[in-house]
Amino acid sequence: MKFSTREDIEAPLDHVFEKVSNFDWFERSMLRRGVKVSRNQDACVAGTKWHANFRFRGKDRDINLELQQIAPDAGYDIGFVSGGIEGVSKVELVPLSPTRTRLMVETVLSPKTLAARLLVQSLKLAKSSLTQRYKSRIAALSEEIEESYGK
Repeated sequence: MKFSTREDIEAPLDHVFEKVSNFDWFERSMLRRGVKVSRNQDACVAGTKWHANFRFRGKDRDINLELQQIAPDAGYDIGFVSGGIEGVSKVELVPLSPTRTRLMVETVLSPKTLAARLLVQSLKLAKSSLTQRYKSRIAALSEEIEESYGK
């Protein structure tokens, strides 16, 4: 199952990368939503790992994430494993002009067990609403990045 979106942001590439790679901010955002999160090291370099615990569909879920690669001029990839689901989220940045950057975000989920296949199948039934939520969150992040650049 795949989710993807792209947004054009009125800010230079280095500013956009600084904001989308602010992992401390993402951790605080998850904590505000009730997710327990911990990181294995202070620096965010390839190989940095996180463990998160949250409640979804009435069950406690654990997820392990790893920053697989990071490039200041291109973006980063984060792989994750939760139960029988594996996946990767890719954040790509493309400079359109000196003051405009395209942000492309893609998340791919792959079920590895029967229970995970059932969960992903139920998610497919709600794919249109999940896709809309995914796109609106990325759009909100893009607006926040634009506003922070204007200040």
